[in-house]
Amino acid sequence: MLYFMGLAFALGLGVPIAVIGAALGQGKAAAAALDGIARQPEASGKIQSVMILALAFIESLVIFSLLVFFLIRGSLPETSQIIQAMNAGK
Repeated sequence: MLYFMGLAFALGLGVPIAVIGAALGQGKAAAAALDGIARQPEASGKIQSVMILALAFIESLVIFSLLVFFLIRGSLPETSQIIQAMNAGK
């Protein structure tokens, strides 16, 4: 039972941590790209395409963590099973 409690707690924390990390990474990538474009406007096309590629990679990590969330969530017992296990322990 303690295993399932820890798993549910980790699932509830894992996705928000991944989203916060991705948001910070995307913000830094966009800021660096805008800084580079401000310094060298003639290279804006190359900088923009590299930034879009980097943002796609960052976002793919969040999608991967969401996929892992749904896969692990399927292994958690339903509420009725938890209640039955708690009543059996009394």
